[in-house]
Amino acid sequence: MGSREEIVAAAAKVMREQGYAHATTKAIARAAGYSEALLYKHFKDKTEIFMSVLTERLPALGTTLDELMETASSTPLAANLARLARITLSFYLESFPIAVSLFSSRELLATHRERVTSEQRGPDVPLVRVVEYLGEEARLGRIRADADLEASASLLLGACFQYAFLASFEDRVPATAELDEWAERLTKTLVAALAS
Repeated sequence: MGSREEIVAAAAKVMREQGYAHATTKAIARAAGYSEALLYKHFKDKTEIFMSVLTERLPALGTTLDELMETASSTPLAANLARLARITLSFYLESFPIAVSLFSSRELLATHRERVTSEQRGPDVPLVRVVEYLGEEARLGRIRADADLEASASLLLGACFQYAFLASFEDRVPATAELDEWAERLTKTLVAALAS
């Protein structure tokens, strides 16, 4: 593992423990066993490190959506939605403790929002991608033509986010079987509403 990967791994650990707002670049560098100067050779700033943590160290929501777009026609709708719900649950469970501290300061949130929006990497991206995936399912004729794809995507993401919020609030780590069961229930509800 190279120094960049070690920095991202250390950042994920520090951010999980302290939240984004309190995870300083100094603490991240110390946890990785490197100097801050080396950290800045790999990353422009803490926001770039945070985005690397989200894309490289957390469950791969973006990759899963890419794969679903490519393989939608060869896998049943229910199986696709169950996979999407499960990876979304995992992503939010992992990212929620890190990202929640962004809301501790209006200035911090405004700075972060401006940066991720300018790079088109904001929290709206999963919604757009899930709508695109559901559009592919509609094109295949497996979702009703009159289905509201944006509302459906919002329901899926929102339910997963709420689940992660409650688990974080209760300071508990759900068992794999519990996550699978919740993803299955969510999937059944969505398929009943969407299937053509």
